[in-house]
Amino acid sequence: MNLILLEPDEIQADGTARLSGARARHVREVLKAAPGQAIRVGVIDGPKGTAAVIADGQEIRLQCELNGGIPSLPRVDLLLALPRPKVMNRLWPVLASLGVGRIFISNAWKTERCYFDSHVLEPAQIRAGLMEGLQQAQDTRLPQVSVHRRFKKLIEDELAGLESYAARLVAQPGPRFFPIDWLSGLPAAGRVLLAVGPEGGWIPSELELLAAHGFTPVSWGPRTLRTDTACSVLLGFLHIALG
Repeated sequence: MNLILLEPDEIQADGTARLSGARARHVREVLKAAPGQAIRVGVIDGPKGTAAVIADGQEIRLQCELNGGIPSLPRVDLLLALPRPKVMNRLWPVLASLGVGRIFISNAWKTERCYFDSHVLEPAQIRAGLMEGLQQAQDTRLPQVSVHRRFKKLIEDELAGLESYAARLVAQPGPRFFPIDWLSGLPAAGRVLLAVGPEGGWIPSELELLAAHGFTPVSWGPRTLRTDTACSVLLGFLHIALG
C-alpha cells in the first residue's frame, strides 16, 4: 500500500482515525511506522494528505491532515466483456491502478453466461480489488462499476442515458498498430469510452452495433491478447495521449 485509504466515516471530528486488520498490519509490519511518524493517507473519493501515528497497539490511531486536494476523475471509462472469473479477479486492482472513471461489465457472444454467477462480481469482492489498486497508485477516486447481462440493451439504451462521450473506441485485433495519428487526434477535453471484447474477440454483429453507435475501431496489431494484457496496453496508450 503506497496510500492508506480511509472511509469518510472513519475520520472523527477531531481528525483522528483508527485502523485495525490488514491496514493496521501494513502500517506496523511493512511501513514499520512508529508513533510520531507520518504516513500517506486518503479518503475514498476525497482528499489526500498525511497522518501521524499517535498510538500503537491492537489498533493504530492516526491524526490526519488532509490538505492534498481531491484527485481528478480519470477521463477514460471502460466497457469490458466479462472475462473468465480468475482473470476478472486479477483485473480489478489493475484497472483501478491504471485509472478509469467507470467500468461497464458486459455480456458478449463469446462470454460464458456462467461467468455472471461468479463471486468476482459480488460488490464486496469488486470493492476490495479496486481499493487494492487505488492504494497502489495513490489515488482515491473509486471507479463506478455496473454489470449488464444484455449487450444490445447496454449499447442501444443504457449508454444513451449517460453523458455524451468525446470519443468512443472499440478494440479489435487488426492489421495495423494502434494508430499514432488517432492518439494525437483525441479530444483535448471530454470523456473517452474504450470497449474491450472477450479474449475470442467481438463477433461481426457486435462490431456493427458498436459502429452504429459511434464506436471507432482501433487496433494494437494482429496479435490476439489476453484481456488483462489488452486493457493494460490500451489504457496506457490512452492515458499518455490524454495527458
